Amino acid sequence: MDIQTVLDRIAAQAAAGDIAFSAHAQVAVRVQRQLDDPDCSIEQLCKLIAGDPILAARTVGVANTVAFNPGGRAITDLKSAVARLGFSALRALTASVIVRQMSWTLPSGEHKAISIKLWEHTAHVAALARVIARRITRQSPDAAFLAGIVHEIGSFYLLAQESVYPGLLRSNLECWRGDGEAKVGRAILQALEIPHSIREAAETLWSGFLAMPPASLGDTLLLADELAPVESPLGELMGMSRREMPVEIEILVDGDTLSHILAESAEEVASLTNALKH
Repeated sequence: MDIQTVLDRIAAQAAAGDIAFSAHAQVAVRVQRQLDDPDCSIEQLCKLIAGDPILAARTVGVANTVAFNPGGRAITDLKSAVARLGFSALRALTASVIVRQMSWTLPSGEHKAISIKLWEHTAHVAALARVIARRITRQSPDAAFLAGIVHEIGSFYLLAQESVYPGLLRSNLECWRGDGEAKVGRAILQALEIPHSIREAAETLWSGFLAMPPASLGDTLLLADELAPVESPLGELMGMSRREMPVEIEILVDGDTLSHILAESAEEVASLTNALKH
């Protein structure tokens, strides 16, 4: 199997919009498009979201996490959940359904196990990115949350292609960590009309260059990816880590160190990560 040719073909199909979505993800895609409508209302969104029990449950669940509900006032209805989250965070949640559905039809238990670990990594990165954006880089927390949700979208899509190209993940995937991941990920993010700022952050991630001190949305994503306690299983599968940066990265921000900030935010991160994983 010529892996480079396969990756080029996968990227070209994604760029052409040739991406099959499950019924669950189709609802999420419609919600994404509704969010782009300047006349979009909470009532319209709730009607769409209610059409998918998974998305509806996740919306209420995330709205009740410490990240979005520090006061602890629980809500159970969809309209209140959407109002509490806001449209930006809701965009990230719908993206999470789209990303996860890509691997729901994997051909074997082994591949499903890889997918579960990849989503666990994704959930940690998204939760950490939101905290880092708010406390360290002063970027939009919701934008960072969305960037974390979609940062491995190319890897999920690659997993989904195993049913089309059997043995793909057992091949020499060196070119995936070269420009393959960026090429496929870029095509899918464009096809899904992910905002330009999020795509720019992904480009920073793929280039692997972290500015110190971190300041941009891309730096936020890179730092969250590096600090996530669960690494992407594709890197492990290939016998390599995504990048060679020290695990211990200490930064001084407004008199507090990074480790102190993360310790203070541990409950927030754990709550949001747990809500995303289910």
